[in-house]
Amino acid sequence: MFISISTTGTAQRPATDLGFLLHKHPDKVQRFSTSHGVAHVLYPEATEAACTAVLLLDVDPVALVRQGRGKGRGGSPDLALAQYVNDRPYAASSLLAVALRTVFRSAMKGVCEHRPGLADQPLPLRISLPAVPANGFGRGDSGPGDSGAAEGSGGGAAMVARLFEPLGWRTEAVEIPLDEAFPEWGTSRYVRVELSGTLRLSDALQQLYVLLPVMDGSKHYWVAPDEVDKLLAAGEGWLGDHPELGLITRRYLSRRWSLTRLALERLALARLAEAEGQEAEEVDNAVDDLPQDHDDAGQQDGKEDGEPQDRDRDQEQDRAQPDEKPVPLAVRRREAIVAALHETGAARVLDLGCGQGELVGALLKDVRFTEVLGVDVSSRALAAAARKLRLDRMSERQAARVRLVQGALAYTDARLKGYDAAVLSEVIEHLDLPRLPALEYAVFGAARPAAVVVTTPNVEYNVRWESLPAGHVRHADHRFEWTRAEFAAWADEVARKYGYTVTVRPVGPSDDEVGAPTQLALFRIGTAVPTATAPSTIAQDASQEGSATR
Repeated sequence: MFISISTTGTAQRPATDLGFLLHKHPDKVQRFSTSHGVAHVLYPEATEAACTAVLLLDVDPVALVRQGRGKGRGGSPDLALAQYVNDRPYAASSLLAVALRTVFRSAMKGVCEHRPGLADQPLPLRISLPAVPANGFGRGDSGPGDSGAAEGSGGGAAMVARLFEPLGWRTEAVEIPLDEAFPEWGTSRYVRVELSGTLRLSDALQQLYVLLPVMDGSKHYWVAPDEVDKLLAAGEGWLGDHPELGLITRRYLSRRWSLTRLALERLALARLAEAEGQEAEEVDNAVDDLPQDHDDAGQQDGKEDGEPQDRDRDQEQDRAQPDEKPVPLAVRRREAIVAALHETGAARVLDLGCGQGELVGALLKDVRFTEVLGVDVSSRALAAAARKLRLDRMSERQAARVRLVQGALAYTDARLKGYDAAVLSEVIEHLDLPRLPALEYAVFGAARPAAVVVTTPNVEYNVRWESLPAGHVRHADHRFEWTRAEFAAWADEVARKYGYTVTVRPVGPSDDEVGAPTQLALFRIGTAVPTATAPSTIAQDASQEGSATR
């Protein structure tokens, strides 16, 4: 199998600059060993006006048989003799993709030490692939993140266009007949591909590395979790916005659904972080690096409760009878939220900022809640929630009641509309105050559930935590903590702007001087016409961000 890469040039920018970019001298024929054969690099033409580099991969079929058999490894499983008679030495597939990465590693990274800045310049490129297995869109190739490609939507030529043209390529794909002497036999699954466009060589190589096995629909080697890292590295800058994101991800990862979910979640997180102007690690901070299985008498609520370890247990011990076990504040808060939801008669509930799923689990234990949607920006928190809830072991009826999805609460999201109630438990204090109006609009203005329950710490109560230094908030990620008067004023203003009524109540042991440790606001939709409009900080609908679903 082989691939040719051609470019044109001028006296000011000669075409032979291609040799600098590929780190392969045009006057030499070079030979490289790969895991499945020998790769040769040569230049059929190398002039100032035109230059063509060819990668010829001479596959060792015996090595293929020895290194792997069966689906996705040693060849197609369709035939009993597939390991001995197959297309791998002749048709561009994942074998050629691996050879590209091996031979042109520096070029793929955009490194050109001899000519600084050259790798950043777009070039007029023409790439030829004489035979590419392209299986078209088939069963299992549609799903979340797809543009609608499904079975029957086109063969190999259509697939080439839908994969490459959104990236700026002009495509020519000719389906190769089974036998030219017998046209009535129809076409094969192979296409002759010509790609032309003006872009950086490193981008072109990265795209080929990902899309060659995608067109084939299989890989010659076992797909391990590190393939997710390879996909995201090669797809940086283009994969997240591709209309066939879902299909590319699934096929590249050989339809391993757990890896596909992980890749889509990480891509969604990267987009959300970019929208927020933060690093992904800063956004995905809902789970500490410490083990999360411990409960510390219920203090770990999965949402960064912020109460210092054992503090509310110590305070409540004084109020409990000697033979009573103190009730942790996290448990009291969940009980108060569930009670508020019962007051509203809600059946379909949103848990916004669901963390590790403690409230979701509590709601699922109550048959009055027929549907629960947990939303969090942190993919790690969602993964922890799925483990704690044992989603993979739930009965079909129970699993139909719950979904966990990734999303940023400061962006409007069509998936959140139509619910009876929404809960924001220990969430608002994690937002910078300038971002709070965006969350208010996304929840109260756009999603607009019939009821909203909000809980947040009462900063006045902090003086009762003996080990909390004066002036400190309860958790390092809290951007603010409000007094009872401040929270009540905020709740009243939000209710007025968005046409709700609101009542505020304490949660936890109450102190005559400083109140309770947590404060809760129950909003109910009213008859007033909301007066608020979308804040300018809301840039786009989060449902268009391609958020991964679990």
